[in-house]
Amino acid sequence: MTHAFPYLNLYLHPGPSPSLETHWLGFATGAEFRAGVRKAVELARQHHVTGWIADDRLLGAVHPRDLQWCFEEVLLALGGLGVRRFALLESQDALNRRTIDGMYQRVQSVVDFEIRRFTDLELARAWAGGAE
Repeated sequence: MTHAFPYLNLYLHPGPSPSLETHWLGFATGAEFRAGVRKAVELARQHHVTGWIADDRLLGAVHPRDLQWCFEEVLLALGGLGVRRFALLESQDALNRRTIDGMYQRVQSVVDFEIRRFTDLELARAWAGGAE
């Protein structure tokens, strides 16, 4: 583990195509959500990651203004950091999944990295790390 919050664990997966994993552990307030995402972006920048694994399976509800912030300030910038593959494990909460899915649908059409959905964490890690 690279960094831990009560609501989020961040993992750096080294290698020729390093990747960063955000493993949400449950609900995070807006301030906590932003702090966790900011730390993840900082680590991605420091370690020149090319893959990102968003394990949102246990992520609680996220306020629409925090999703908009994430869309504008983070997801649109990931390509500029060198991210080429974004692996998503969707939230188990149906309402949260629909809300967040809308953001990923919007971002997919305007970014230069590939977004794929996974149900298996190991497959997501492998793909984000460069495996076909």
